[in-house]
Amino acid sequence: MNPGQVESSGERLSDRIALGVLTRVFPPGLVDEVIAECGRREQRARLLTQGLERVRQWEKPWRVPTTAAIGRARRRLGPEPLKVLFDRVCRPVATPESAGA
Repeated sequence: MNPGQVESSGERLSDRIALGVLTRVFPPGLVDEVIAECGRREQRARLLTQGLERVRQWEKPWRVPTTAAIGRARRRLGPEPLKVLFDRVCRPVATPESAGA
């Protein structure tokens, strides 16, 4: 087994942790709102597979997108939604009393 992988599914534990941190800082509802506001809604319909495994309607597990697919999605998204999301979420951590702030 490679370092950072979960034995049972072959997924990297670091990917699961990173996703958890991201969804805590950037809630999915806020991300959807920013994407809609920027006019970047998904254009193609996707298969709705989540939950179908439990009722035996879908045999194949969901697969993590490839690096190339993620890169193409980033290009389609563009920088504007990320800038808007950053402006909505990021706040200064330092106070006027913080040394060097």
